[in-house]
Amino acid sequence: MPLRPGRCYRRLKRPYTRTEYIAGAPYVQIPRFELGNTKPKERARFDYVVKLVSEEAGQMRANALEAARQMAYKYLSKYVGDPNFYLKIAVYPFNVIRENKMLAMAGADRLQQGMRLAFGVPTGRAVRVLRPDTVIMYVEIEGKNLAHAKEALRRAASKLSLPTRIVITTKQQVGKAVT
Repeated sequence: MPLRPGRCYRRLKRPYTRTEYIAGAPYVQIPRFELGNTKPKERARFDYVVKLVSEEAGQMRANALEAARQMAYKYLSKYVGDPNFYLKIAVYPFNVIRENKMLAMAGADRLQQGMRLAFGVPTGRAVRVLRPDTVIMYVEIEGKNLAHAKEALRRAASKLSLPTRIVITTKQQVGKAVT
């Protein structure tokens, strides 16, 4: 059975995150959350942070987040090179998505009614973005490659179900905001 579209899971419903109580909870399909130059000493030369920020609260499926990660990484590794950037996914798909599967066949003479408000079986995972301005992923990069980082995150944003925007800051501004 094919996946339902992302709009089916965009609304925030009651979270379902305790995987020790869920029989058959799917694994997280994102293999790596940090890409590029992951050595902290070498990352000190990156002077810009380009963030992909959500504009609304909602949910994103984990497979959409994985597609966005692949798009951004392939673009950056092709045009910038792995030692020249650091890409990190800042959110984690904790929420388990449930689906009450209903039959919809071509030769049916009537529609299946099913049980109302049924619990459903686990079919995937999702990231819950609880408030606007949540950072979904970010890239640390040098100033000469800033346009490539913006393009990579723009391509990644096209794979996500929530509206996003790109925010550019320097590392000095980030350091002042934390302290």
